[in-house]
Amino acid sequence: MTGLRAWIRDAPAGAQLPSSRALVAEYAASPVTVQKALRRLGAEGLVEARPGIGTFVRSVRPSRGADFGWQTAALGTPRARLTGVAGPLQDAPAGAMALHAGYPGPELLPERLVRTALVRAARGAAATARTPVAGLPELRAWFAAELADATPAHLSAVTAADVVVAPGSQSALSSIFRALVAPGQPLLVESPTYWGAIQAAQQAGVVPVPVPVGLDGPDPEDLDRAFRETGARALYAQANFANPTGVQWSPARAEEVLEVVRHHGAFLVDDDWAHDFGIDSDPRPVAALDDGGHVVYLRSLTKSVSPAVRVAAVIARGPARERVLGDRAAESMYVSGLLQQAAVEVVSDPGWRSHLRRLRVQLRERRGLLVDALAAHAPDLEVAVVPPGGLHLWARLPAGTDVDRLVRDCAAERVWVSTGDEWFPAEPSGPYLRLTYTGPEPARFPDAARVIARALAGQH
Repeated sequence: MTGLRAWIRDAPAGAQLPSSRALVAEYAASPVTVQKALRRLGAEGLVEARPGIGTFVRSVRPSRGADFGWQTAALGTPRARLTGVAGPLQDAPAGAMALHAGYPGPELLPERLVRTALVRAARGAAATARTPVAGLPELRAWFAAELADATPAHLSAVTAADVVVAPGSQSALSSIFRALVAPGQPLLVESPTYWGAIQAAQQAGVVPVPVPVGLDGPDPEDLDRAFRETGARALYAQANFANPTGVQWSPARAEEVLEVVRHHGAFLVDDDWAHDFGIDSDPRPVAALDDGGHVVYLRSLTKSVSPAVRVAAVIARGPARERVLGDRAAESMYVSGLLQQAAVEVVSDPGWRSHLRRLRVQLRERRGLLVDALAAHAPDLEVAVVPPGGLHLWARLPAGTDVDRLVRDCAAERVWVSTGDEWFPAEPSGPYLRLTYTGPEPARFPDAARVIARALAGQH
């Protein structure tokens, strides 16, 4: 390859390379190796293949910076100012310790079930058929049955007719916010809360209004006052294993919050993102306590099944459901039937429940490893809540910490962490990190904690 690169460098543009047979003889390489080398050189833009003729040195086009200034006037002011790819979505370099991401590692996923389900789905009608806008009937029935099983006997349970399938929870959130809240109107959100919900609200043109949360969720009196002062008609919340705090509402708190929502004739968007990630506790969907249409329930399979299977469900009743359905139809028409069928195959397999039981044990072990590592090697980080479920720890840093600098210093030592600032809809209430315990190589948690401690010591 080195000799061939030198030949290309010295050859004029448009020069024809020797034939594959000649290259095999010259470099004493196999035909397969030569073909791989030519494909790689082509991918790098150094050569181009002309079928039936040969391979030629590619002409180098002049590189000049284009002036795109005209686009500034054409585009105008953006409706929402997004600062780029959020920290949890950024790719850590190979070999780095990734404590920043929001997805479980492959070893925590039902890999065999997913692969088998995708093959089976590809062999069936789902591979070529257009699915209903609301989703596959079998998948909608499964989502409805799961929530119905948690519903008390004195309340009417949801049915498949109340379910709308979406391509992941992020798309679902955008549709929910557009359906429930008019542009320019307020949306109450817990603070801190999921960064993706903040972005979805901003993209929908609604105004996130923070409501502080404690160790048991939002205070009902604070929530009542926020509804009265803002005139909001919707609250976005995560009642189970909240991202990032890990807090789970008590049954009493869920009833209190729901009563405030009902009193104001409002909606509660119940984002049950971590339904499959209970450790010390099981999820308690607030939607199971309401049959009056006040709760719009969001349930995703993407994190627990596979990031490649972006499937979620919105469960709503009445006109709210019809608005969500209309928005989904306008946004993406329908969700891939192949992915929906694969999701049905996975969650209907007896191995799914076995996987969730194993996963609970794995999450408990990894959570403990990270908690212990921080306590032993980074005691200045305060973890107020050891979450009863979920994937993350929410760690407060010492007052005065420059969080952005800390993140950069840790990255310089190949430890990637997430600044807590992204989880606040307004100004952060303090310096925080969100740390994930489901990434690769948990045995390196102590090393990562030492890096964080060194980065902190450099500031204090």
